[in-house]
Amino acid sequence: MAHHKSAQKRIRRDAKQKVLNHAWCHRISTFVKKAQEAVVKGSLEEAQEAARKAQSELSRGVTKGVLRLNTASCRISRIFSKVSVLSQKNLSILKA
Repeated sequence: MAHHKSAQKRIRRDAKQKVLNHAWCHRISTFVKKAQEAVVKGSLEEAQEAARKAQSELSRGVTKGVLRLNTASCRISRIFSKVSVLSQKNLSILKA
């Protein structure tokens, strides 16, 4: 246990921040899951909208300090590449 007053305060602040970080991570993962489910469902418009929302939440997580920039960029890229594949499938259906 910490003996200095400043160390005790730091422990209290860390505990509060841990709760906030967990909430942000949970919120981000919810939006990412919704985007993945929309891609699996096959609805292009719904998948694009969900991907945009997930991108926004991932970017917000970076500014809050919950995620690193490269991690968020990788996840955003992964989501949009799946949406891109879905849009190419829809275009090939329309051309046929």
